[in-house]
Amino acid sequence: MRPTTFFLSALLSVVPALAQNRTFRVDTNHTVIGFKATTVLFDVPGRFDRYCAEISGDPATLAGASIRLEIDARTVNTANKMRDDHLRTADFFDVARYPKITFISSQVRRERDQVVVKGILEMHGATKEIEIPFTSAEGRKGADMATWSYRWHLSLDRLAFALGADSVAAKIRLKREVKLDLLLVGFFQEPTKAAGKTQAR
Repeated sequence: MRPTTFFLSALLSVVPALAQNRTFRVDTNHTVIGFKATTVLFDVPGRFDRYCAEISGDPATLAGASIRLEIDARTVNTANKMRDDHLRTADFFDVARYPKITFISSQVRRERDQVVVKGILEMHGATKEIEIPFTSAEGRKGADMATWSYRWHLSLDRLAFALGADSVAAKIRLKREVKLDLLLVGFFQEPTKAAGKTQAR
């Protein structure tokens, strides 16, 4: 075998080990899946309290990573029980028929200091392809553990998912644009220590 051929073979055997995908473990104490709706008089901030996140990729770039987020729509929380009960009805999320909101990535790429994720968002029986730019940051916490955060803000037209489309109150008072805010915090496990991809809250 020629020296050049031997060198290339050795390099190709090392690269996968260096760039092995790792499983992201969510820090549920700091992760927030939130939103803000706006009425003619005031804003209504809220969040979803239960979710599952499955993320696998190379933390250095996340290029080609696999991302799946599943949100339990029944756990919508705006700190107002009467309003939350209404949001769970057929006027809005209709959680009896559509208990889950899911996002599944189809492409992940790095653009300067952002990670851009393209994928399918399914909510209230409707599916839409969306593209989400994440801002990522790396730091250390606890026992000098490398920790990552991914933050994104996105505006959605609620009527594109028929949320509140038949609600008289929504037609009168609620604006169409809903702002989504996600802060995903956690750490990547080494491949040999990964115990699974699903983290539930």
